[in-house]
Amino acid sequence: MAKAYWISCYRSISNPDALAAYAKLAGPSIAAAGGKFLVRGMPAKTYEAGQDQRTVMIEFESVAAAIAAHDSPGYQAALAALGNGAERDIRIVEAA
Repeated sequence: MAKAYWISCYRSISNPDALAAYAKLAGPSIAAAGGKFLVRGMPAKTYEAGQDQRTVMIEFESVAAAIAAHDSPGYQAALAALGNGAERDIRIVEAA
């Protein structure tokens, strides 16, 4: 089974306090679901239409595991804490 990567590209962060509350809940929830954080931070360089905003990449054992992590009660609580505090593009991609 191919690994999967959950990639979050932030477009904007309007409420840093809500983002901090989200992170406090999301990190443990994702780790409990088998997610391994590979990247968390600002891009070193952007090209084409890339935005200079926070990027997160998490590795999972499979697409199903990544989807289950997103849909879990723990992660849904994290999303509720975030509310409208950030606008993001989240993708789950299967490894080649």
